[in-house]
Amino acid sequence: MENTTIDQLFKEKRPTLKYLAAQFTSDPDEREDLVQETMVRSLSSIEKFIKHPKLMSWLYIIMKNTYINQYTRNKRLENYRNEYISTGYVNEITRNRGENNFVASDIQHALNNLPKDYYNAFALFLEGFKYYEIAEHLQIPEGTVKTRIHMARKSLQKQLKTYSKSIY
Repeated sequence: MENTTIDQLFKEKRPTLKYLAAQFTSDPDEREDLVQETMVRSLSSIEKFIKHPKLMSWLYIIMKNTYINQYTRNKRLENYRNEYISTGYVNEITRNRGENNFVASDIQHALNNLPKDYYNAFALFLEGFKYYEIAEHLQIPEGTVKTRIHMARKSLQKQLKTYSKSIY
């Protein structure tokens, strides 16, 4: 497919996509990001739908799923932050930046020691991507992604066991 055809198609559909994005968010910047992300995600299969009568339905589904994934990621991050704040660790960290630097250094060292395949999958997982999204991005089976993330976690637990809380 020629780039000019795709470019023309996106120029034609952009106003409609912006209108559809308004159903998900009122923030103009978020709407623009959502439209942009929809276009990027659609590029992988656009040849199949370029002349299809349900092109807009397909783009809408991509937009909806993108919004849901972003919303879920943001909620998860917000929950982590709230949980972190509620545990009271915030005050301890602000009082002892030296210890915080050592911990951060140890974590970075442990991450650097991971095999590249494990690190790539684990980094995407930490960013909030789902297993199937990581599999698509890395072009590997979803089961392999799960295994690599599991092995990365085990390796990090082993390397950072001095920081684990005692159960007793």
